[in-house]
Amino acid sequence: MLQTALEFGLKADEYALIVQRLNREPNIVEIGVFSVMWSEHCSYKSSRRQLGKFPTKGPRVIQGPGENAGVVDIGDGQAVVFKMESHNHPSFIEPYQGAGTGVGGIMRDVFTMGARPIALLNALRFGDPKHPLTRRLVAGVVAGIGGYGNCVGVPTVAGETNFHTGYDGNILVNAMCVGLVDTDKIFLSAAPSADLPVVYFGSKTGRDGIHGATMASAEFGADADEKRPTVQVGDPFAEKLLIEATLELMATGAVAAIQDMGAAGLTSSSVEMAGKGGVGIDLDLDCVPQREEGMSAYEMMLSESQERMLAILKPGREPEAQAIFKKWNLDAATIGRTTDTGRIILRHHGAVVCDLPLGPLSDDAPLYDRPWVQPKIQPHFDPATIPAPTDWEQAVLTVIGCPDGASKRWLWEQYDRHVMADTLEDSATGADAGIVRVHGLRKALAMTSDCTPRYVLANPYEGGKQAVAEAWRNLNAVGALPLAITDNLNFGNPERPEIMGQIVRAIDGMAEACRALDFPVVSGNVSLYNETHGAAIPPTPTVGAVGLLDDYAKHADFASMRAGDTLVLIGVSHGELGSSLYLRECLGREDGAPPPVDLALERRAGDLVRGLIQAGQARTVHDLSDGGLIVAAADMALASNVGLTLDATSATHAHVFLFGEDQGRYLIATDAPGPIIAAAHAAPLNVAIVGHAGGDAFVSTGLFDIPLAKLRETHEAWMPAYMGGS
Repeated sequence: MLQTALEFGLKADEYALIVQRLNREPNIVEIGVFSVMWSEHCSYKSSRRQLGKFPTKGPRVIQGPGENAGVVDIGDGQAVVFKMESHNHPSFIEPYQGAGTGVGGIMRDVFTMGARPIALLNALRFGDPKHPLTRRLVAGVVAGIGGYGNCVGVPTVAGETNFHTGYDGNILVNAMCVGLVDTDKIFLSAAPSADLPVVYFGSKTGRDGIHGATMASAEFGADADEKRPTVQVGDPFAEKLLIEATLELMATGAVAAIQDMGAAGLTSSSVEMAGKGGVGIDLDLDCVPQREEGMSAYEMMLSESQERMLAILKPGREPEAQAIFKKWNLDAATIGRTTDTGRIILRHHGAVVCDLPLGPLSDDAPLYDRPWVQPKIQPHFDPATIPAPTDWEQAVLTVIGCPDGASKRWLWEQYDRHVMADTLEDSATGADAGIVRVHGLRKALAMTSDCTPRYVLANPYEGGKQAVAEAWRNLNAVGALPLAITDNLNFGNPERPEIMGQIVRAIDGMAEACRALDFPVVSGNVSLYNETHGAAIPPTPTVGAVGLLDDYAKHADFASMRAGDTLVLIGVSHGELGSSLYLRECLGREDGAPPPVDLALERRAGDLVRGLIQAGQARTVHDLSDGGLIVAAADMALASNVGLTLDATSATHAHVFLFGEDQGRYLIATDAPGPIIAAAHAAPLNVAIVGHAGGDAFVSTGLFDIPLAKLRETHEAWMPAYMGGS
C-alpha cells in the first residue's frame, strides 16, 4: 500500500507513521482518509507553528481561528462573520468552475456559523497578459465568480486584480465572504456528545472533486490538464436553497453541531466534528445520497461534490429537519450517529471499510518545523538616482493605463454589486472599501482585500507589514473602525528553505502589524505549493479586513471632490521608489527595497483620518498606495469628474514626490483645509497642501497638462481592448 499512499500525496515517512499509529497496514479507504486529512490544505502541517504568531484575541472577538469562520461583535446583539479562502489550483485547471465553487465554498463557511452572507470580495492574480493562457483564465474566472455570486444573490462589492509573469503557471483566486448573525445564534462544528444523529443534506454525492484537497497541496507539473476531474462542479441555485434550508433548520433549535462539506468532503466534515467534540462517529455509507451508480466508499468519502452539509441533530429532531429539507427540495438522510469511541467507523454494504482513531487524523497530524533561510532582501536605493520622465504626460498615462493601474470596469460590471439593496459603496463608486448597510439600522460594515506582492517579494517582512497596513488604511479612509482581519497566505513549496523563509518573515511582519494596530486575525487559509515546474509564485499573503461604521451617513469616498476644493496630503513623503509601479512600468525595473512601514505613524494617521470623517470634516478621502500621489489624485479626479492641479514646485525631485509610494498617507479634498491641518499638527503628523481642484484637466504646472477625457480614455481602455483580443 506504500505506492498507493505515495500516489495519494503522502510521504514515505508519513506512511510509516500511519502504520506505526495503527499497528497495521491501512486499507485503501483509510489511506484516502489519511491522505486528505494530512494534506497541507487540511492539516496546515508546514504552517501551524508560524500561524501561532498571530494575535487572535480582542475585546470584540467572539470566535477566532479554528472554526469555519471568524466572528466579531459589532454591538446591538449582532456579530460579523467572515473568512477568506483560496481556490487557486482548481481555477487554473478549470477557471469557470474553479472560481465559482470557490465562491460557493466560502459562503458555506459563513452560513455554517449561522450567518446570512451579505457581501463577497475577491483577490485575483493572473499571469503576464502576453502569456497565451492569461486571457482565457481571466474570462473564465470572472465569469465563474459573477455567475455563482449573482445567481445566489449576494453582492460582490470589492476586490483587487493584478497581472505578473510570476503567476503564468499558477494563478491565484482568493474569495472572501462576510455575513451577519445574532450573537446568541452562532453555531459551531464540535459534536457535543455521543448517540446523536448525523444528518447529510444538500446535493447528492458524485465523483467530482475526488482528491481536490490533495491536488491543492501539490505543485503543478506537466500533468496539470489531467487533474481536471479533481475540480468540483458547482450549482449556485442549489446553494441558495441550501442557505435558506440551513438557516431555517438552525432557527428551530434542532442543530447540535454543523459543518459544511468543503475540502476533503465527507471525510473532513465528519472527522472535524467528531474530533473537535472529543467523541467518535459511525457512518453507514449506503445511506449517503448518491448521483452515480456503484460509488465506492473511497469515492464517497473523498468526493468534493458541492452544496452539501453535515449536521448533528438533537435527539428526536430528525422529522422536523426532514420537513425543512423537503420544503427546500434538498436530498437528505440520516447516515450515522456520534459515539463514545473516539474513532471514525465507516460501513459499506454491511462491512466495516474503515476503523481509525480520530486523534492521528486531526490533533496528532504531522507538524513540521521546516528549515528556512533568510529571504533575499532588495537593497534600498536613493530615489534621487532614479531618472525622471523625459515625457511626463506619457509617464502618467503609462502608470494609469498599465494592466495593474487600469480600470477593471470590464471585470466588475459582470458582478451584481447591489443585490440585497444594502450596498452603499463598491468597486464602481470610488471608495477604498466596499460598504454594506446592516439592514434596518444606521450602522454599516466596510470591507477590503489587500496585498502588494512585489513588496513581499522584495522584502517579505516589510511586505507582510504593508499588506496589513494597507487594509487598515482602506478601512480608515472610508471612516470605518478597523475590527479584524482574515488572511489567505499564498506561497510556493514550503519544503524549499528559501520559500519557507518567505513564509516565516511575511508572517512575522503581518503579526507585528496586527499587534501594533489592534487588528486581530480571526480566520484564514494557507495555500502552499503554488508552483509550476519548480517556479514559485511571488509570495502573496492577501489580507481581508472588516471595519464598522456606527452611522453610515458619516463615511467618505474619493468620488466627492468639488471644484474649489483644496488637496491636503497627510503623512511623510520621502519619495520611496523601490519596487514601485513607476519603476516597473516606466523604466522596466523590478528592484529596490519596498517602502518601509512605520506602524506608529500608521496608527496615528489612521486614527486621525477616521476621526475627521466621523466628525464630518472630511468627505473625500483616498489612501496612497500603488503609483503614489499621481495615481491617488488621478483616481480622485476621474471618480469625481473634476480636474485638479498638483503642486510639485517645492519638491527637489518632482518624480520622486509624485510617484513615490511612501506608506501611511492619505489625500483629502476639502473646502475647509484649516481644521484638518490643525488636527494633523496636533496628532502630530506631517501635513501639506499639494493642489487644488477645478477645471477639466489633470495638471502639474510645468510637467503635464492632460485633459480629463484623455486620462479617462487611457485608464478605461486597456482591459476591454485586452479581453476583446486587440
